[in-house]
Amino acid sequence: MVMLRSYPSRGAFTRRTVHVGADAMVFVGAAALVWLVVRLVHSADVPWTVQTAPASVSTDPTELPYYAGRSLLRMFIALGASLVFTFVYATVAARSRRAEKVLIPLLDILQSVPILGFLSVTVTGFIALFPGSELGLECASIFAIFTSQAWNMTFALYHSLVSQPRELDEAARLLRLSRWQRFWRVDVPSGMIPLVWNGMMSFGGGWFFLTASEALSVDNHDFALPGIGAYVAAAGDNGELNRVLLAIVVMVVLVVGVNVLFWRPLTAWAERFRMEDSESAEAPRSLTLNILRRSRVGRSVGRPLGLLVNPLDRLMAVFGIAEHPLRTPPARRRAGDWAFAATVGLVVGYGAYRAVDFISATVGFGEVEHALLLGLATFARVVVLVIFATVVWVPVGAWIGMNPRVARAAQPVVQVLASFPANFLFPLVAAVLLATGISLDIGGVLLMALGAQWYILFNVIAGASAIPNDLREAAASLRLPRTARWRSLILPAVFPSYVTGGITAAGGAWNASIVAEVVTYNGTTLTATGLGAYIKDATSSGDTGRILVGVIVMSFYVVLMNRLLWHRLYAISERRFALS
Repeated sequence: MVMLRSYPSRGAFTRRTVHVGADAMVFVGAAALVWLVVRLVHSADVPWTVQTAPASVSTDPTELPYYAGRSLLRMFIALGASLVFTFVYATVAARSRRAEKVLIPLLDILQSVPILGFLSVTVTGFIALFPGSELGLECASIFAIFTSQAWNMTFALYHSLVSQPRELDEAARLLRLSRWQRFWRVDVPSGMIPLVWNGMMSFGGGWFFLTASEALSVDNHDFALPGIGAYVAAAGDNGELNRVLLAIVVMVVLVVGVNVLFWRPLTAWAERFRMEDSESAEAPRSLTLNILRRSRVGRSVGRPLGLLVNPLDRLMAVFGIAEHPLRTPPARRRAGDWAFAATVGLVVGYGAYRAVDFISATVGFGEVEHALLLGLATFARVVVLVIFATVVWVPVGAWIGMNPRVARAAQPVVQVLASFPANFLFPLVAAVLLATGISLDIGGVLLMALGAQWYILFNVIAGASAIPNDLREAAASLRLPRTARWRSLILPAVFPSYVTGGITAAGGAWNASIVAEVVTYNGTTLTATGLGAYIKDATSSGDTGRILVGVIVMSFYVVLMNRLLWHRLYAISERRFALS
């Protein structure tokens, strides 16, 4: 009797080798990441007091890798906090009619409050939470970065939820999904593409405000945390342009690395949530994502986690509130509305009374008139910026988003441009302005645009890339002329995303004014006439009354602009341009 022994084919050996190689790369990468995070977290917990705190960091180039790691860790912690905030805040605002009336205007106000306005209130509190440790200042810095990331992501998810296709909403209600089930099975997948693209843009916004969040000047005290933002601030103050340029090179390497290892895999993975009947001709690809998919490490870790997550999911589904509970009687609903309105009115009224009383007792109401006039100057810069960004970046963003091959090639470039903190270039710009004699009143528009215009570009790219392939094929089959294609398909499809980008770009421009209207280089400070310079000066001197006046006036302008323009455009986009 002859025994036949089978041998694995060459393809089996190849597949096994690929799996082993991918497993090794993923395991080594994960181990290195864990080791790096542990080392960085441990280095942040060092003795620290207000009296002995350094006012600046060393500009020794050998410290740059360590500074870059500390900054990157702060950015990702803030991004995680922003994602949790986005999931909770946007969902409540989109699903609760009463909450929406408060949360969306509040979000307008929150995105208009400059980072220095938050820092002037929170730094002391965070330091008190961790007495004698640098962790308090670290938390204050991370919170400042969080305030530069969260609002844009929240607006993106909120708009995705309120403009959700009607078919998805009806399916969720017919299946009687609980709110928990609907959130994870319908809401998050349908909003994944705009959420990822806006997450990239928010990450870029965090880079932009890195200097302001690491080199702090609050209440006549200067604090500096080890980080690349504080390094650039110190090098700029010392007039060391060569070290500023070196930090810019390191920053570009950081941005490209984060894009290759994190954002590009995430955008390629998010394509699985695209809602269409036909598959795109050329989907985004990522080498990092391919390695992760070929590796068995993720599946091995995911199995035990699934055993923990699945019971929690079933428990939340059982006790979760059904999306369509029993109908509330009209009288009870009106009574609830009146009670809700009365509660909100009391809270707002009390807050307004305390603010008026504090301003009256400190700086007086004449300061409000002065701040309003300064706000007009900043408002003019914001309007110019939004018009310029709309004319330039809407066509470019739509072209990139409609062409997957172009999007794959342009994404790293756009990501570098959007994520690169433009205020790293401020010392160079200040040197040019001093040499040419150009006023910062004019140059400030350019500096604000460097930090805010990308919100429009990224949102338009996300909107164009999310156009169902069915509609693209229909337009191609009908052989629509280019003008008709733009008028009938592209512009209506990207309009909702443009509104989200416009509202966050305008808010980002107001926020950017605090770093764009005051620029220091080699001991010389250039100041523009505007509300941002007013708030920065008040924060540096610890003048609480003027800080409050500046924040209130800036919030007034932002909310007024949102109510008169952006929210009306939101209503038009929901009514006329929703894909349903």
